[in-house]
Amino acid sequence: MEKDKITTLKVAGTYIGTVVGAGFASGQEILQFFVSFGKAGFLGIFVITLLFMFIGYIVMDLGYKLKARNHLPIVRKAGGRILGTFSDIVITFFLFGALTAMIAGSGAIFAQEFNLHPLIGSFFMALISIITVMGGFHGTINSISFVVPFLIVSAIGVSIASILISPASCFREIPRSGILRNWLWSSILYVSYNSVTAISILGPLGYSAGNKKVIRNGALLGGIGLGLGAGAIFISLYINSGTIYDLEVPMLFVAGRISPLIKIFYSVILLAEIYTTAVSDLYGFTARICTKEKNRPFLIIISTASAFLLSLAGFSNLVRYLYPIVGYCGIITLLGIVYHRFKS
Repeated sequence: MEKDKITTLKVAGTYIGTVVGAGFASGQEILQFFVSFGKAGFLGIFVITLLFMFIGYIVMDLGYKLKARNHLPIVRKAGGRILGTFSDIVITFFLFGALTAMIAGSGAIFAQEFNLHPLIGSFFMALISIITVMGGFHGTINSISFVVPFLIVSAIGVSIASILISPASCFREIPRSGILRNWLWSSILYVSYNSVTAISILGPLGYSAGNKKVIRNGALLGGIGLGLGAGAIFISLYINSGTIYDLEVPMLFVAGRISPLIKIFYSVILLAEIYTTAVSDLYGFTARICTKEKNRPFLIIISTASAFLLSLAGFSNLVRYLYPIVGYCGIITLLGIVYHRFKS
């Protein structure tokens, strides 16, 4: 891998872009994992900011030391043969599951915003994901890091505008999965399932960066960016909770209250962020299944086609049930990585 083209900003952008996607930028994740706990959910935003900085750094640092090209060397080193195998299965499964959620999320946006059949949006996302991942690792991270600043600026801008047009609101209780016990546990699960999928990109990214200072600063900047974006979306949804609690893509409704043009603009940004996570999940999944890049094209097409079919289950259902379950499994993986870090 070339090691002279990975900057701190690219590391941070890739980290953020790997985490944010349909669930994050649409508001569906923030709604269910944080807004559903009311004001206490905002404490969760602070917790995940710190955790993302910490986890991002140790994963990339481990990838740098192990010269990782996928997530397997990292989980095997941290968890040993038994735990490492379990973690490998969980991560590989969820990479495919998250890809399915991204494709479903694109379909939900096309249906809610453009009044088109959701299959059109899902097919569009599946197609451009295939084309991007065919370009290899550097093509993937370049596409991811490019669009990240637009999401963060857009989320903060929509949040500020929401406060100005809705200075007072009455919080409405949001239905949530029974798996989410309290705001702190919800925060841990949130970081867990986002981090385990990110390992497939962060490990090779740490190796490709080849510089500990770049890795450290990129992790810090990436964690701060994720915290700012999540906090902005939390505020927007909290003050509009009475009207967005049952929407598939609540942030589009919030943007629409500001201006129809803002809504269209945010739709484009949201699709771009779904795209960044879809390509990172697809790359991570296919890189794990097939180690030789030249043999991956067929696998890329078959994997995406299968995810497209499974996306018919619906976006919000995937977020509500699939994500927390993988979060529980991912905690075991992250504990192994953290333990290895302090032990070494």
